[in-house]
Amino acid sequence: MKTLKPALSGQIADADIRLLRIFRNVVERGGFAAAEADLNISRAAISTAMADLEQRLSLRLCQRGRSGFSLTEEGREVYAYSLQLLSALEDFRTQVNSLHAHLKGELNIGITDNLVTMPKMYITDAIGAIKARGPEVMINIRMTPPAEIEVAVLDGRLHLGVVPVIKALPGLNYLPLYSETSQLYCSHSNALFGKEAVTDAELSHMDVVAAAYAQTEEALKHYQSLYVSATATDREGIAFLILTGRYLGFLPTHYAERWVKEGRMQAIAPSQRQFTTDFAAITRKGKRPNLILETYLELLQNTIQAKD
Repeated sequence: MKTLKPALSGQIADADIRLLRIFRNVVERGGFAAAEADLNISRAAISTAMADLEQRLSLRLCQRGRSGFSLTEEGREVYAYSLQLLSALEDFRTQVNSLHAHLKGELNIGITDNLVTMPKMYITDAIGAIKARGPEVMINIRMTPPAEIEVAVLDGRLHLGVVPVIKALPGLNYLPLYSETSQLYCSHSNALFGKEAVTDAELSHMDVVAAAYAQTEEALKHYQSLYVSATATDREGIAFLILTGRYLGFLPTHYAERWVKEGRMQAIAPSQRQFTTDFAAITRKGKRPNLILETYLELLQNTIQAKD
C-alpha cells in the first residue's frame, strides 16, 4: 500500500511563520479588509499570502467572497495550532532575552469583562509598573469569558489570566486579587425604583436577567427564588436589560456605581440580595522560565501588598 506523503513536508521556514502571522491577523480582525491596516500591506497581497499558505498546507482554510469571510473547520484547527506555535516562538525569544536580563517580548493577558472599574487597580498598576521597567514589552490584552481564559493559559496562548474563582483547576496557580460584591438592581423606570422595602412577593413577579456564564453556588442560590426570563453572556448585557426598565439583575457594585450616581439604577434589598465573588490571577503550573511573566507577577504581588 502506498504511504501518503505529509502535506507539510520539510522544515518550517521564516516564510511559513510570516504566512501564519498574516493568517492569525486576518482571523482575529475578521477578514482581509480589516487586517489591511494592521498588516500595512494591500488586500491583494493578503489574498496572495492566504493562497500561498493554503497551498503550503494543502488545506482550504477559509471562505471569502461576496458572502464575507469565514473559517473552514480545517481553518479553525490551523488557527488554534498556529497560536500555539507563535506563542512557543515568542516564549523562546523571551527566554533568550532573559539571558541578558532585558525585558523585551510579549505579555499576553486574558481578563474577564468589566473589571476596569474595580477600585483596587492591581492589574492596571502592575502593567504600568512593568511597562516602566521594560519599555519594549508588548502588552496584549484579550477580554474573553473565564472558561476560555483558563483554557488559553493552560495551553500557553496566554501567559496570565484574571478570572472569578468558581472551581480551581489542578493545572493552574491562583494568586488572590479581588473580592467583588454584587447586588440586585432595577432601573429608574422600574416599578420598584424608589421603594425602601421590597417584599419577596413583589420580587417573585418581576422579570430577572441571569448571567449565562459560570457562577458561584452563593450566586446561583439567589436566582432560585426569582423569575428568570432572560440571560446575558456578560455584565454589560445584564446592564443593558436592567436599563430597559423591564428587568432586574445582579451587577457588581463597582460597575453599577456610575448609574446609581446618575439616579438611573437602585439596589434592591441590598442587605439580603447580594453575594461576593473572588477573583484571582492564574498562571500555568510547571511553566518554563519567562522573565517578563515572573517580573510581572513580582510587581503584581508588590502592588497588592502596597494597597492592602
